[in-house]
Amino acid sequence: MISRSEYQHLIRASHVYSGAVRTPLDKAPHLSELCGAAVWLKREDLQPIFSFKLRGAFNYMASLPQKELVKGVAAASAGNHAQGVALSAKILETHAVIVVPLATPEIKQKAIRDLGSELICHGDTFGEAYEHARALAHERGLTFVHPYDEPLVIAGQGTIGLELLDQCRQQPDAVFVPVGGGGLISGIGLAIKDRWPETKLIGVEPKGACAMKQSLAQGKRILLDQVDMLADGVAVKQVGEETLRLCTDLIDEIVLVDGDEICAGVKQIFEDRRAVTEPSGALAWAGMKKWCAENDAVGKNLVAILSGANTGFDRLRYIAERAQIGEEHEGVLAISIPEKPGAFRTLCAHLGSHNITEFNYRMGEAEKAVVYAGIAIKERSELSEVAAQLKQKGYGSVDLTDDDIAKTHIRHMVGGRTTAAEGERVFHFHFPERQGALSHFLNHLPENWSITLFHYRCHGSVRARVLAGILTPDGMNDRLNEFLDEVHFPVKEVTSDPAIRLFLQ
Repeated sequence: MISRSEYQHLIRASHVYSGAVRTPLDKAPHLSELCGAAVWLKREDLQPIFSFKLRGAFNYMASLPQKELVKGVAAASAGNHAQGVALSAKILETHAVIVVPLATPEIKQKAIRDLGSELICHGDTFGEAYEHARALAHERGLTFVHPYDEPLVIAGQGTIGLELLDQCRQQPDAVFVPVGGGGLISGIGLAIKDRWPETKLIGVEPKGACAMKQSLAQGKRILLDQVDMLADGVAVKQVGEETLRLCTDLIDEIVLVDGDEICAGVKQIFEDRRAVTEPSGALAWAGMKKWCAENDAVGKNLVAILSGANTGFDRLRYIAERAQIGEEHEGVLAISIPEKPGAFRTLCAHLGSHNITEFNYRMGEAEKAVVYAGIAIKERSELSEVAAQLKQKGYGSVDLTDDDIAKTHIRHMVGGRTTAAEGERVFHFHFPERQGALSHFLNHLPENWSITLFHYRCHGSVRARVLAGILTPDGMNDRLNEFLDEVHFPVKEVTSDPAIRLFLQ
């Protein structure tokens, strides 16, 4: 067990600057205005591989005995750590075998190949890629480079903290760090807490991938059943053993943010710095903004780590689509109107000065129609006022702003009712976004079952979000449940979801 004082020595002795660069600490005036505090961004997105991961990988590999280094290394990663290992191998003139999940974005795969490493795509999850990389390392006699649960990797990430000690004009009140396996926040915490024990170390995790928060709460490593893959750079099912030990003493607080808040963070950083981060790269800022809204942040000095910028261009479509809601600048309502001529015009007149951002409609029942409406707002409470005004005019409405099924699928499928699908069950799947995933699903479907609806949109993400309706012959619900277990995709039944009932049934 390495003591904190020993870690201080490891961090100060780290070999990182033959590969990594000293990144700037930028003042963010627009973000400062949003928070009412002085906001500074540590620009790890400006590393040669556009991610902080190079620091830890290079430090570990540069510390290997020459007889081990010449044999080569192996690593598993969702992308950023892999690029760090690949560039380190190129600089240190050794061979690297990199295993990534099959759904790893092409931008990350190409970067690994361009650096000269052997790239192997294996498995649908990081865990499967990790096990395969471990097996290959053993089989070929390679040294395995762990992405976060390794003291020298942690020490390499800790050089970010040393740079902050030099760059901050005054001691920060808090430093916000994205958390995946825990290596980054462990290293930074070790470096800054030694000189600034009063500075809060605040971790930020996605709500759908909060392994560290749950592990700290229970005092042991928790294995998540599944993780949200939007911020794939931090999407780990289990934190490290060593990182949990360190974080138990170092972390003061963890903030959880949802996907819309992360997407809003990407947009806001772009508006301030003209930097396009990946979702995990914007995670710390998204958490800082939420923390400032819930705490008195006026006059405080705050730092957020921009951890990376490896995002595919196609993925920006999804991010832009969700950013408005994440900023609470758009609300979504399902509004019931009478099915008669002029009803649309009358509804728009009642909405008055409110800007309509989306308006989806198709003729439904003979007496009543339901409109999917996006409405521009300045703050969330304004949407409640709109709903109250509509109620006074005789309109019923349902707030769908927080309904993920509505925002991801229903907005593209309004008007999809049919009388031929009575008895259908509707499911939300997470498919690996790769060739063959849909065929695997359909090939396992019995021939006498019907697909009654199917919505999929490619966003360049790790996992595709699919809405599917299935109609089985009478009395086969038990077999359908067995089928869902057999396909091995994360799935949730949403037959009774309000948005489904309003627009599709």
